[in-house]
Amino acid sequence: MLPRSGDVLHVTRAASIQFLRPITIRVIRVLDWPTYDGWIWLEGYELNASGDAVNRRSIFVQREGLRPLRSAPEPRPHTVRAVRRNVARTPARVG
Repeated sequence: MLPRSGDVLHVTRAASIQFLRPITIRVIRVLDWPTYDGWIWLEGYELNASGDAVNRRSIFVQREGLRPLRSAPEPRPHTVRAVRRNVARTPARVG
């Protein structure tokens, strides 16, 4: 599983031994830094129990150890607005 921006993940010791105390993180992005096979750098916000961001972090974790809690919504398709028609503009009388 490769996380996407907006995903909320539960990060435990299964992802890295540094997480003796599990954290919840909302992904900002997956960093494109060189790593070992199966490992990734994530940048995101650590969330408290209420779901509020309390700390911005960059973490080095194993992809297989990440547990998704909530996925980011699918991106909306781009919509094209209707072309505006030309409207005759005249000066407005004031006063």
